[in-house]
Amino acid sequence: MLSRTLVVRRTLPAAKFVVRNASYSMFRIGTLVNQPRNLTTKSKTETDDVLLRVKVAPIKRVGEDIEKKRARLIYQSRKRGILEADILLSGFAAKHLKVMSIEEINEYDQLLNELDWDIYYWATKNYTVTPLPEKWRNSVVLRKLQEYSENKEKKILKMPDLSEF
Repeated sequence: MLSRTLVVRRTLPAAKFVVRNASYSMFRIGTLVNQPRNLTTKSKTETDDVLLRVKVAPIKRVGEDIEKKRARLIYQSRKRGILEADILLSGFAAKHLKVMSIEEINEYDQLLNELDWDIYYWATKNYTVTPLPEKWRNSVVLRKLQEYSENKEKKILKMPDLSEF
């Protein structure tokens, strides 16, 4: 369903392995770590933790008609895992998904495969936290999402009712 990036952390001397899902709750196996790790900093010594990013591919859907795809995208927009993304994406989907072209729907489908916080920071144009990848620089859908997140009407954003889709 969603592409997720897993962070694998290994402590060299103790040979303990820790896996945590970087986009949702801090799921960990092995040693518990209380502080999230900043992935942009480098290790200070050789015995520091080694971090690897592993990309899990999204499920390929074959023969999905457009109405079924819209229904799936509505669900994926509403059930992201973090409230900020749920509110932002569900409101955007309620406003734009009905009138999107097939190309835009496919692009939105690919965007939903990204990590929640990445989408949130790209939508709010906070590129210092999560830089915008090259493949999303000229995205029509991301531009529309950024305009929606500016909330020019100054309305209180909330998750829309299912009847609004």
